[in-house]
This record gives sequence, C-alpha cells and structure tokens, in this order.
Amino acid sequence: MADTSFDIVIIGSGPGGYVCAIRAAQLGFKTAIVERDYLGGICLNWGCIPTKALLRSAEIFHYLQHAKDYGLSAGEVTYDPTAVVKRSRVVSKRLNDGVGFLMRKNKVPVIWGEATIDAPGKITVRASKSEAPKGALGPGSYEAKHIIVATGARPRVLPGIEPDKKLIWTYFEAMVPDRMPKSLLVIGSGAIGIEFASFYRTLGAEVTVVEILPQILPTEDAEIAAFARKSFEKQGIKILTGAKVTKLDKKADSVTAAIDDGKGGTQTLNVDRVISAVGVVGNIENLGLEKLGVKTERGMIVTDGACKTNVPGIYAIGDVAGPPLLAHKAEHEGVICVEAIKGLHPHPMDRRLIPGCTYCSPQIASVGLTEQAAKEQKRDIRVGHFPFVGNGKAIALGEDQGMVKVIFDKNTGQLLGAHMIGAEVTELIQGYVVAMNLETTEEELMHTVFPHPTLSEMMKEAVLDAYGRALNI
Repeated sequence: MADTSFDIVIIGSGPGGYVCAIRAAQLGFKTAIVERDYLGGICLNWGCIPTKALLRSAEIFHYLQHAKDYGLSAGEVTYDPTAVVKRSRVVSKRLNDGVGFLMRKNKVPVIWGEATIDAPGKITVRASKSEAPKGALGPGSYEAKHIIVATGARPRVLPGIEPDKKLIWTYFEAMVPDRMPKSLLVIGSGAIGIEFASFYRTLGAEVTVVEILPQILPTEDAEIAAFARKSFEKQGIKILTGAKVTKLDKKADSVTAAIDDGKGGTQTLNVDRVISAVGVVGNIENLGLEKLGVKTERGMIVTDGACKTNVPGIYAIGDVAGPPLLAHKAEHEGVICVEAIKGLHPHPMDRRLIPGCTYCSPQIASVGLTEQAAKEQKRDIRVGHFPFVGNGKAIALGEDQGMVKVIFDKNTGQLLGAHMIGAEVTELIQGYVVAMNLETTEEELMHTVFPHPTLSEMMKEAVLDAYGRALNI
C-alpha cells in the first residue's frame, strides 16, 4: 500500500510548486506534490522556457540576415518552422524531465491526477486525462497537515474573441503553429503579446498589436514603453493603442477583425491568425475552495505575507495567489511558505523588489517604482539616464540602441526603481535588484567598480547621471 499521509501536499508542479516541494523536503517535511498535466507547469512546458527557445531561434535568424554588418557573409538565410518549433519542444522536454529527476532526488512522490480539498488536511485525487509518469502515485484519498495550492493560471477569454485553437490562438497554439502565418493580429501588449509579436515579426510576418490602454507594456515606465514602441514600429510592427477589437469574423483560413480605434473610427483588418494575449485568470475552480470558504478576489486566492489563506492549514503561492504573475515570484513564495510553516520567520514577499523581464527585441527589464508611480507617491526624486550609444561594449556588439534609467529618492539616496531597454538587459537588471535588497544608496553604487568593457558600466553611468556626474555622455 502506498503511503497516503504527509506533512505537506502541494497541488501543482509549476515553478512555485516544485521549488516549494524541494525546500519542504530540505526542511525535513514529508512532502508530496499533485500534478494533472505535466511536471514543471506552464512555465517549463508552455511559457517561460519554450518561448525563450523560440525567441533565440528568431534572434539568430536576425543576426544571420545581418551578417555583413559584422564583416561576415552567409548564403541564402531561411528557416524551417517545423525545426524551430521542434527545438523549442525538445528544450521543454529536457526541463520537464529535470523536474521529475529533482522530485526523485528529494524523495518527493508525485501524485498524478486532479485534486480536490475536501476539508483542511484531506484531499481527494481523481484520475487525470494525461498519462502519468513512471512511478507516480495514483488517484485516491490523501492527508496532509498543510495543503499548498500552486495551480497557476490560464489565458483569460474575452467574449467575442474566444480562442478556437485554429484561427484564434492563445500562447499554447502560438508556440506550436502548424505553419508560419503571413499576417498576425496580437490583442494585448503585455509581456506575452509583445514577445510573440517580436518573434513572428522577426520571422517575416506582418504584425499588428492592439492595446486598449494608451501605452503598450502598461506596467513599464512610460519612457521605456515609448522607446520600445518606436523600436517596434521601426521593425515594421503596427501598433494601435487606446483601441479595442470589437468583432472577429472567421473565414476558412483567415480572420477579419473590426477595430475601434478609440477616436470614433473603425478599422477593418484581415489576417491569417489572431493571438489573444489579454491576461490570465487563476485556476481556482474545482478545488473545493468555495465550499471551504477560502477567500478569493478577481479570480485569485487571497493570502497574507506567509502565503496563508483565511482557512487554517491551506496556503496559496504563485499565479493563483495574484500578481505579479511571474515564475520567480512563485518560486520565492514557495520558499517563504514552507519556511514560515517550519517557524523560520522568513521575510514576507516585497513585491516592489520583484524584477520583470520581457524577452522581445530589444529586451526590457525593470524593478521597483516607475517615475510616474514615484511622483504619485509625492516622492522627491532624482532621475538618471544612460543610452546604449554611449557604451563601448554596446557599440562593439552592434547593439547601440537602448537606455538605462534609474530613480532615486533625493533625500535619502534610496534606489526606488530601475528600468532598462536594450541588449541583455534581462541579465543586467539583477544588479539593481541586489542593490535594492541591500538598501544600497547612490553613493555606494558610485563607489562600486564595474568591469570594462561591459554593458553593466551603463548601470553605474545612469546613477552618476542622476547626480550630474555622468562621465561618458
């Protein structure tokens, strides 16, 4: 008979769930994890990782097309869409297998199926439609002193633009196209929408992005978003802001969209495919939460700083627990949750210090307050900028278009926010994240020696600029 009693059971094996399980096992908890579809969740299988594989293929294709700019020559540059998608899926499978290995290494059994919480401490797992991995436990009744919900989120569906998997896609279908569309409409300009717009445009599609808000990338600093828009439009992406899609008329192999331009006019656009990227909603259904009285708001589970819900013994982490909907936020919440259960008194999640990255071309990364948000808080601020065109490494790379922006509290020297656009900024942003976590001041950053020649030098130069001391511009 399989063991059915645990200290902790985690529902969902995405980045939050599997990291939570590993940390729980490290802390000595008898732990199990429930999964119904695929180990690694959306991130490893249909989100973060496979999209980066696709974008990497597009990036290399772009460089090959511009080989002569680097003194190189290449023959006719083409791509095989089937091979591009296959590589992405191989990368995803490798990570999926890796999660299975980590569960075995940490002696965390995987229970395969769909979980319902019957009462605090009691779970019923029903059979899943997906094939269980070798060695997984099956459906049945399980007990756990602590139940952690890490069920993630799914694409939001708006009336009138319901995805049909053929002509109207979510990110699932956009990652595995049966053929590359010649024209594409992307509804929504958040990270998901912009990354797919960038991918398909680089591979030659005519791309139109429609955003209902006045600014693309609505959560980003306005100055960075404006820079991004100019860059995207220079690449040939058409962008409509303050606009909305009012109707989609599906044909045999195309879609005609009616677009309210927000100025009293209506445009008609005919495209091969449509991607709906209008946000996500938490997977809170069929878990028994409503019966148990677990509080939810706007499709997400309400939690405190230790990831507790209002029902003792039930916790929630990751996307299902609300924004920011990011894998690294989910992972850290998982650690906080089990360390709090252990009585280690971890620091509560500070959402201001969670970086956000968009892997389009050019890349975008940010952490902390935007300039507008700082002003809305009545902060007395200093703002510094440094352009990529003033950096030797950026010029040598042929990547001289971009910007680093920092925001400081004028009175205390506290770094309030950092915002970047350009090559490799998704790797650079962590320097500012560490600085903010350590409560570093502008003086300490100015006294830090950055290596030369690197893109990271711009991070110091932007700080210097905020105080009128920039050296290389």
